[in-house]
Amino acid sequence: MSRFSNTVIGVLNLFTLLASIPIIGGALWMARSSATCDSFLQTPLLVIGFVILIVSLVGFIGACFHLAWALWVYLLVMLLLIAALMVITIFGFIVTGAGGGGSQVSGRVYNEYHLEDYSPWLRKRVEDPKYWSTVRSCILGSKTCREIVMWSPVDYLTKDMSPIQSGCCKPPSICSYEMATMDQDLDCYKWNNDPSVLCYECDSCKAGVLEDVRRDWRKLSVLNFIMTLLLIGIYCIGCCAFRNTRRAETDYPYGENRMSKVRPRWDFFWWRWWHERRHSLY
Repeated sequence: MSRFSNTVIGVLNLFTLLASIPIIGGALWMARSSATCDSFLQTPLLVIGFVILIVSLVGFIGACFHLAWALWVYLLVMLLLIAALMVITIFGFIVTGAGGGGSQVSGRVYNEYHLEDYSPWLRKRVEDPKYWSTVRSCILGSKTCREIVMWSPVDYLTKDMSPIQSGCCKPPSICSYEMATMDQDLDCYKWNNDPSVLCYECDSCKAGVLEDVRRDWRKLSVLNFIMTLLLIGIYCIGCCAFRNTRRAETDYPYGENRMSKVRPRWDFFWWRWWHERRHSLY
């Protein structure tokens, strides 16, 4: 059993070490690509990839070479990772569980989205001009609205749209441009037929982006929950491997040291002298 837990933790960390390589590679690829809307994820992906790489390497070395100090560092960092994942997962469920989903438009297949339906934390993100400028450039670069512009009136009645297409590529359905003097939603005045303008500054566009973020974050939170359970299982196996490694080095109560190449601890000779002296007296 002492070797089994070390073997299992070594194999598991070898797999996680190999899994970190495509994560780092994907983050570096996104850093060079300006046309992908996931480019803002490059820093978190790089951090996660390198942390997994380093932690897996330390755990692999500690388990294979029976290094107690390496396993101790591995378990400490793993505990911090589990705590961080739990916090992120709980926060993700709280943020994404507040509203969203859009509202059905009468006579249309697609939904429309409203900024007030989302959590204050998410709204604060898209209301930041610097952040929104990056997202706006991303949407323009992805050419999401190109096919929508060519739709016929029948297409608007029969075809579905993504949240970003619904909010950014057309004016809200409540807008009416036949009577310019009537009071309407502010987004109706922000709409422009210019392909570089459209409704990119509308609140409906920001709501569409938040709906995409909410859906992706919801899926990520479920994945984080599964990963947290998996890491807890690996952590328990790592604790067994650490205990076995420590016992192999300094297992005084169960007999003399079984590893001849390990340098005895400072109290080893004193303990052996006391053990022999006690048996000689009794």
